[in-house]
Amino acid sequence: MNKNYYAVLMAGGVGSRFWPISTSEYPKQFHDMLGTGKTLIQKTFQRLNKFVPTENILILTNERYNDLVLEQLPMVTQNQVVLEPAMRNTAPCILYASLKIQKMNPNGVMIVAPSDHWIEDEDAFAKDVTACFDKCEKEDVLCTLGIKPSFPNTGFGYIEYNKTSETAIKEVNQFREKPDYETAKDFLAQGNFLWNAGIFMWSVSTIVNAFKNFQPSQYALFEKGLSVYNTSSEQNFINENYPKAENISIDYAILEQSKSIFVLPATFDWNDLGTWGSLYDKLDKDSENNAVVNSKALTEDAQGNMIRSPKGKIVVVDGLNDYIIVDKEEVLLIYPKTKEQDIKKVLNKVKEKFGDEYA
Repeated sequence: MNKNYYAVLMAGGVGSRFWPISTSEYPKQFHDMLGTGKTLIQKTFQRLNKFVPTENILILTNERYNDLVLEQLPMVTQNQVVLEPAMRNTAPCILYASLKIQKMNPNGVMIVAPSDHWIEDEDAFAKDVTACFDKCEKEDVLCTLGIKPSFPNTGFGYIEYNKTSETAIKEVNQFREKPDYETAKDFLAQGNFLWNAGIFMWSVSTIVNAFKNFQPSQYALFEKGLSVYNTSSEQNFINENYPKAENISIDYAILEQSKSIFVLPATFDWNDLGTWGSLYDKLDKDSENNAVVNSKALTEDAQGNMIRSPKGKIVVVDGLNDYIIVDKEEVLLIYPKTKEQDIKKVLNKVKEKFGDEYA
């Protein structure tokens, strides 16, 4: 296994659209959402571990999830868990992790990947990532994986690549914000637009230099800690300085400014598992198109439902179509799938009326 390969698993999100299973205390990446016996972060670690050495995988997460990470990934040491003392979006944490890796190995190339996505063909994923690694080792470029769109999705950002490119890894023209439906249809018709999956690859030297050029104040803040990174004094420095970092995404901070970005259209099936509906799409269905996780379900005149309960619980559903039905201890959610994007609003109303302990 290549000792220059590194991975940064992004595991700090809350996944509020998966409420009530995903909560701020126990987010979706630490749950077995698919009913496979493994949590999403365990599956992601296993996928990356096929080509990245165990000790070269860093878990980037909020400090409140430290114990969950160590419990679910017992092969990881505390030094591999990179703790954010404050929520500052993706750019600061990626810079911080990149400087840590650069200090360990100046020749490192790294992948930054979400910890909660679904990828079925893991061999194809490994092949695509290592193809980008090869390019990043040879050239001063930033790479990303793009997903070939299967329908005009308005929930993803898009990557527009150069139509004239004849190589497998294509030059990016620009990143595009989440479009409205008509714009998304136009993107698909043009044929050179991909969904942005938030999976990035680069050499540590290239990404650090990009921060020097495009985010000099951010770089200056984290560069002050170079002498203490990977030592016992690191966390004190981070606790003091990390909250001072600008709250900005890697897309705005670096990707939209760089002129050396390339995208490889992914050769694997992908799902961001961002909502109950996207999870429903990936699960096996019964004869009435109900997707059931953990439950012993008895359904009558009920089609197209997403049903989840504690393991082995009997759930009887009659006369409901296309609903999300989730039973979790003190919370029961029965909600139309067509309104799944509003679950965040529902969660806020629950907090206002009943308190934060249910969030």
